[in-house]
Amino acid sequence: MPESAPIAPIESDARILVINVARIGDTLMLTPILRALKQAAPHGELACIAHPGRAAVLQHLPFLDRLIPMTKLSAPLKGWFAHGRWDYAVVYGNDRALLRYALRAARRVVAFQQTEPTLNAQLFHAVPRPQTLLHGVAERALLAHALSVEVADPRLAYVVTADEGHAAQAWRARHIALNAWPLVALHPASFPTKAYRDWPLDAFTQLGKALATRWPDAAFVITGGPEDRARADKLAAQLGPRAVPYAGQGTLRQTAAILACADLYVGIDTGLTHLAGALNVPMVALYHCLHRGSHLAPLHHPRLKVIEHPRADADCGKQISMAEIDVQTVFAAACELLQQAASHAC
Repeated sequence: MPESAPIAPIESDARILVINVARIGDTLMLTPILRALKQAAPHGELACIAHPGRAAVLQHLPFLDRLIPMTKLSAPLKGWFAHGRWDYAVVYGNDRALLRYALRAARRVVAFQQTEPTLNAQLFHAVPRPQTLLHGVAERALLAHALSVEVADPRLAYVVTADEGHAAQAWRARHIALNAWPLVALHPASFPTKAYRDWPLDAFTQLGKALATRWPDAAFVITGGPEDRARADKLAAQLGPRAVPYAGQGTLRQTAAILACADLYVGIDTGLTHLAGALNVPMVALYHCLHRGSHLAPLHHPRLKVIEHPRADADCGKQISMAEIDVQTVFAAACELLQQAASHAC
């Protein structure tokens, strides 16, 4: 379809498939688009294909009718008997196998422009990629706009079930002192390929000790995946018995439920920070100059403090350390959020 051709609004009973095989943060940034698509087609069916290891973050969303785990490797084997099953497919990413799957399964496919002209020719709408950096939600919304669907609510979404909430409260009762306040979740590690986004462990230690000095009843839970256990254990040891390491000890959804119990979250730019944003937990998020919070931080979050790296973009690179974000700046932001929560003066 020519890019300038007008597109009529999608039908209220349209069957829509969204394909987004991505990391946790990228998956959560899709939730505002899923919400908008369901609002545009309230009588239809909305399904989402997600990576099996990250699909859990989309479970129980009220606007998602079906969740389909799939990998890029399994996509070529699927969809051969589902021709035309979906009225529309919205595909994120540049993976040829996923696009081919969508073209088999849906009558109209929307995606960003590909490098392969033959694929672009088969798309219902090939959306040009933005020439300037947009917020991640705004960039993803461009594909919804191609179907005349506006994303009016950019908030991330996640649902903790009642059972998960009760289990998390029980965990807190077992591991955290009854009179502890605040419970601060600290997330000190990114994934290994982007370790330059990590704030030094000593800085997290200084922050925790400063918060404990200000609030003597403070407790800490250190979050992360199995690969973060050593880092979490070291930080917990430095903070003493008031800190509990939880990295790698629960599923993604169990970790989310514990985050929902926290009075404050402090973390670097990674999937769990997006998750804390979706949970609407009071939070301080630290961003490297290569990955600005202005492009990644949760939108319309009323209790969020974004700490941007002080380096200008022109001076930035992977060699630039997050240590240039000073502890006092992070402490002041955390203290302000806790003051709002408990009327404590910093």
